[in-house]
Amino acid sequence: MLAVSWRQPGKASFVVDEANPGSFSEKARLVRLANRFMLKRLFSSQRSKKRTTPPQCDRPTYAIGDIHGRLDLLERLVGLIRKDIAEDALDAERPLLVFLGDYIDRGPSSRAVVDQILRLRADPALEVRALKGNHEEALLLFLQDAEFGRTWINHGGANTLSSYQIQPPNFRSAAEDFEKARVALHDAMGAAHLKFFRSLELYLQQDDYLFVHAGIRWGVPIEKQLEQDLLWIRKDFLEVDEAMDCVIVHGHTPAERPFLGSGRIGIDTGAYATGVLTAVRLWKSSQKVIQSG
Repeated sequence: MLAVSWRQPGKASFVVDEANPGSFSEKARLVRLANRFMLKRLFSSQRSKKRTTPPQCDRPTYAIGDIHGRLDLLERLVGLIRKDIAEDALDAERPLLVFLGDYIDRGPSSRAVVDQILRLRADPALEVRALKGNHEEALLLFLQDAEFGRTWINHGGANTLSSYQIQPPNFRSAAEDFEKARVALHDAMGAAHLKFFRSLELYLQQDDYLFVHAGIRWGVPIEKQLEQDLLWIRKDFLEVDEAMDCVIVHGHTPAERPFLGSGRIGIDTGAYATGVLTAVRLWKSSQKVIQSG
């Protein structure tokens, strides 16, 4: 299987499962408009950091895109990843799995997806890191404020409640119905799931790759990035693709095909709607796409 050339990012190798051939508010929009001119100036000032060599990853690392409650696709993808590890004899390297967020909502099996990630964490042959997505932020907001449920249920939250065996209220339900659902969700999640959601990471760096859910604001050091941008950013991030000091690996914005560029790698292929869940393997100077669907 061909590895991806850094100089030809569009020529990705694909592993396909042959057996089974928006935001919750508009608050980010004004920030993007106000900062667009400054963004371009900041990015221009960073051109001296442009990468001159292919990005390296000294540990086999698998990044997994937005799952959105599709346990079926996740199970197939994990099987393909394990097969890839075995075929390339990567076991001794203890591969790293990085989940990019949005495990819940929209699809039917949010609860079971979290259970699967927790099982993978218990596997000593792997290191598993889970990042926070905007949909996990929404669940946490609902646990703090029942009224937020009126927004969340219309963005996939109703499916998540159902996966925890909770009857979701509708938008016009009384406030006490949302409060009952909030308390029921808290109790149904239990300690393990509550800890999982509350301990999700915002970003992770592995060698020349930086993993985030949505993207970054170019020109801003990672330690100064706003959580809102890491979870929600789209246009100001996506409109730039330059080979900088780190390649950004992200999900959040669905596309028909994964994007492998010199500055960013996007692997959200809209699994809940398309039936295709995407991962990318980063190992030494190679990049390989693996898909289930």
